[in-house]
Amino acid sequence: MPATRHPETRAIHVEIPDLDGARPLNVPLYQTANFAYDHTEDLAEAINRPESFAYLRNSNPTVRALENAVTSLEGGAAALATASGMGAIHTVLHTALSSGDHVIAQKHLYGGTFALLKDLAARFGIETTYIDAQDPAEVAAALRPTTKVLYLETLSNPTAQVTDLPAFFAAGQEAGLVSIVDNTFASPVGCRPIEMGADVVVHSSTKFLSGHCDVLGGIAVFADAGLHRSVWSRSLETGPIADPFAAWLTLRGLGTLGLRMRRHHENADALARFLSRHPGVEKVHWPGLEDHPGHAIAQRLLPNGYGGVFAIDVAGGRKETLEFTRRLQLADRAVSLGGYKTLVQQPSATSHRSMDAEGLRAIGITEGTVRIAVGLEHIDDLCADFAQALD
Repeated sequence: MPATRHPETRAIHVEIPDLDGARPLNVPLYQTANFAYDHTEDLAEAINRPESFAYLRNSNPTVRALENAVTSLEGGAAALATASGMGAIHTVLHTALSSGDHVIAQKHLYGGTFALLKDLAARFGIETTYIDAQDPAEVAAALRPTTKVLYLETLSNPTAQVTDLPAFFAAGQEAGLVSIVDNTFASPVGCRPIEMGADVVVHSSTKFLSGHCDVLGGIAVFADAGLHRSVWSRSLETGPIADPFAAWLTLRGLGTLGLRMRRHHENADALARFLSRHPGVEKVHWPGLEDHPGHAIAQRLLPNGYGGVFAIDVAGGRKETLEFTRRLQLADRAVSLGGYKTLVQQPSATSHRSMDAEGLRAIGITEGTVRIAVGLEHIDDLCADFAQALD
């Protein structure tokens, strides 16, 4: 698929192998764990090549189709699909880092990533310096001789902080770092960090890529085929590979990614503006609002919209917040995001539960913070539901 085609088109027209002149309209589900060869030498060769098929832990045609599709969407060289988003993050970091290395990461991070970095420090002496990610000079200031990785998020989880990715990638390249960015909140429709200088883009494909609240998966896309080969080799040892059925479900979701992302953004923008005027809400963390500190950067980096997730700080305290979430009727109290249903959760008790109170305060999360993953319902119904719950 030519790179000049829009991502909405590339997400629909996924490469599918011909079958003796016929071509299925959808990628077939190859639900098989292994592949047979007529000659032992051919099997021995195939099992050592990421482009061949021998065993599911190496690859699978359905999984490969997903990897190729997301590679095209992100403008990368190759991809590795995994069983979860954390599987992708874990495999990339464990390949890029060795004992005693150092990481520079923005302090506004998904709680699971924070927990993994904390574990790497305890187990392998891999330390992390957390930066505000507002000034690229922070990278040079945090640099050590052992620094190997710069880790960022396009839109931070859960407060939607926006980082000037091109400027930070340039700082990382100057220091010889591997720049990794979690693009889950934006999706490839909203942002393509590899085109801005990222080395690796990771997604929880559970979220917007699949979009139907029914699959668990992750994927890492690489700007360089050599780095992909290294991470693929590590994946053979650790075994995080995606299941074919999960990959098939994700491919099914990709076809409507462009339509869904437009509706997610429209609903989130309207709901965020509605809640910003409600006396029961102290603050709305949505980069589409003109008073959001990252609004100008978001307009430049995310011309197609800012995804469908934002956070609010409910007026009062823990009691009022719990009562508010309990009273919601359309929005379900559940973890995850990016599906067609609206979901709410308290980050302090769920996604960021591994952080202490001081760490939560440092990234703007309180007991009154509620993350809202806005779904595809009619916006009038969503506003009415949130209004009655706050009132």
